[in-house]
Amino acid sequence: MKLKLQDKGSVEVAEAAFGAKYNEALIHQVVTAYLAGSRAGTKAQKNRAAVRGGGAKPWNQKGTGRARAGTIRSPIWVGGGRTFAAQPRNFDQKVNKKMYRAAIRSVLSELIRQDRMVIVNELTLEAPKTKLLAAKLKEYDLDNVLILNEAFDEKVFLAARNLSNVGICDVASMDPVVLIRFDKVLVTVPALKLIEERLS
Repeated sequence: MKLKLQDKGSVEVAEAAFGAKYNEALIHQVVTAYLAGSRAGTKAQKNRAAVRGGGAKPWNQKGTGRARAGTIRSPIWVGGGRTFAAQPRNFDQKVNKKMYRAAIRSVLSELIRQDRMVIVNELTLEAPKTKLLAAKLKEYDLDNVLILNEAFDEKVFLAARNLSNVGICDVASMDPVVLIRFDKVLVTVPALKLIEERLS
């Protein structure tokens, strides 16, 4: 299939990589799993067994006129343990490589169908200046955009740091969440070819 370039001309890409059907359920599953995997899960509280002290019975079972008590570390006591104490947990959800790649293909294909992917021959800057990058984005009529390069470009990265609603990503660190986060995706031809190679 042929995709039109923003500057001029067109580029030939594989139908298998950029012409996949939109699978909303799969994309939802992969995005949910990706976000779940980034959760720390390190919250922890102490139950009555983990709180220090409370080994001896505070007073006799009978004869004191007070309520029965077996330990000063009971959850109803100040300084006692938590009844249902939170423990560290792992939020990871299993997603195999085939599902992950299929979700990426589906997202990219839908971006193309919705005209949300802007393809250019290259995106280079003479200097790491925000105004230079802002001028280029204005030329392409882009505001909320993800810039997808073949590899990490320090000049583009430094120029984009101070622009709100502009993200920078290379093909190696591309994920489904960053692809759907922005209104449009600005991708270079070398990056497109590298994506095609990895997804075909």
